[in-house]
Amino acid sequence: MTKPRLQVGSGPESIRVLKAALAANTLPHTYVSAGSLVHMETVSGGLNSPAADEDSPLPVTASPINPATLAGLLAEHTYVYRMRSRKTGDGSSETFEEEVTPPREILSSVLAAKTWPSVLPLRGVIGAPVLRRDGTLLQHPGYDEATGLYLASKVALPPVPDTPTAEQVYDARDFLLHRFLRDFPWSSAADRANYVALLVTPILRHYTRSLTPFAVIDATMPASGKSILTGGPGMLYGQRVMPWAYADEELRKSITAVFAEQVGVVIWDNLAEGTVIDSPTLALLVTAGVWSDRQLGASRNIATVNDRLWMATGNNLQVGGDMASRTVRVHLDPNMPRPEQRDQSRFGIPHLDQWITNPANQLTVLWHLLILVLDWTQSGAPRADTLAMRQFTPWAQALGGFLAHHDIEGFLANAADVRDVDEDENRWRAFLSCWHTLHGSTPMTAAELRNSGEPLHTGSYEHDPWDGQFITTPTGRAPNVLSLGRLLTGQTGRWRGDYVIRSARKRDRNVFWVECHD
Repeated sequence: MTKPRLQVGSGPESIRVLKAALAANTLPHTYVSAGSLVHMETVSGGLNSPAADEDSPLPVTASPINPATLAGLLAEHTYVYRMRSRKTGDGSSETFEEEVTPPREILSSVLAAKTWPSVLPLRGVIGAPVLRRDGTLLQHPGYDEATGLYLASKVALPPVPDTPTAEQVYDARDFLLHRFLRDFPWSSAADRANYVALLVTPILRHYTRSLTPFAVIDATMPASGKSILTGGPGMLYGQRVMPWAYADEELRKSITAVFAEQVGVVIWDNLAEGTVIDSPTLALLVTAGVWSDRQLGASRNIATVNDRLWMATGNNLQVGGDMASRTVRVHLDPNMPRPEQRDQSRFGIPHLDQWITNPANQLTVLWHLLILVLDWTQSGAPRADTLAMRQFTPWAQALGGFLAHHDIEGFLANAADVRDVDEDENRWRAFLSCWHTLHGSTPMTAAELRNSGEPLHTGSYEHDPWDGQFITTPTGRAPNVLSLGRLLTGQTGRWRGDYVIRSARKRDRNVFWVECHD
């Protein structure tokens, strides 16, 4: 195949020629993303992850085009030349073509543009088929003009029928519930239903146009199957496994860094037992359709569509603050001392942690999920209109409808359990309950309340009337009077169970008391 010929000359002429060539889509697999040109390329040397709890990136990446990249692409896909003259043996002159690489400053000038109206826009890279907003399935690898998405399939999937047969739907449901998910020690039906919803969420995200809550997959014991559950969507859609950052600033940096990677699932794996997930950064992340932050190592800000599924695993995890209403929990309870010694020969799929790493098996899981999705859409995509979950109500209603259509019961029925493990909620509720028991609704200043929290000494005996329930700072220490006043002001009017703090001004001082709703 003859390469396109690009004749360059002076600096301004070269800039015009190269920019026109890019605008005419001369370079294959080149798109525009956030005003910058990117090139889709296969990642060499990639290996299938040997375990479900390790990174599993997508096989292609959208690489930003810089001057060096552009020089290489031009050399590979075009013939860039300039006309030169030279003396012949008889003293006359002749012109000839000389293939050239444009100077770096020329290439930089070409790429400085932010407007590329003729170049196809790239909205994202996905690792598995998704539903378009019209309900059709994007399942052919490569670029899709209807969505601006690029499908870089992790597994080679045969065409999925638009209208699955009743037999295909029955087989898909039977495989999912009675083989793939059969042997996990679900604490309740809600935990299994919630997991199925999370597993199918990346397929439906574009269709539902909704935010997705944070997912916590925890267990009472190690070796219960948490990493296998996160590895399910991770292996299908591409995953990045990261250590938990206990400092909020480090957590923010890790979030910004992972947005530069083409993965559909981000997993904070194996948090310390009893970790309280209470992060303002995380609360902002899961409720933001676009994540904005300063680019690491640069002075400019970036804004990226938040199209990931965010998950955390650990044993007996807790949630606090605003995360309680932004989290879906999947809880496992094997109710035995050594879960790793369960008889694998009796499982629907023995050694599932290794089984899921096989691309052929990933194809099986994905095929059955897509059959269930298309059966739901062919039935009108019924929704569960009675479900509500703050900013995630569209997600809850769509996934609730999907699960109800396939008779998978219990979705979000454990929402109260999430609130019960809300460490922040529990400690404030205990504090207000004890305060009301000791002082009723008597108005008190912060200083008076703080003094009442001091232990009483009778001889060698020390008695704490609060029984250890006085509120503490995040470091676990009792606050001073000024800090206590700020804490109480910040909680005024917020109900904690049946208790609420009220405040007023009395003789130029703030006073506080607790009311109880009987």
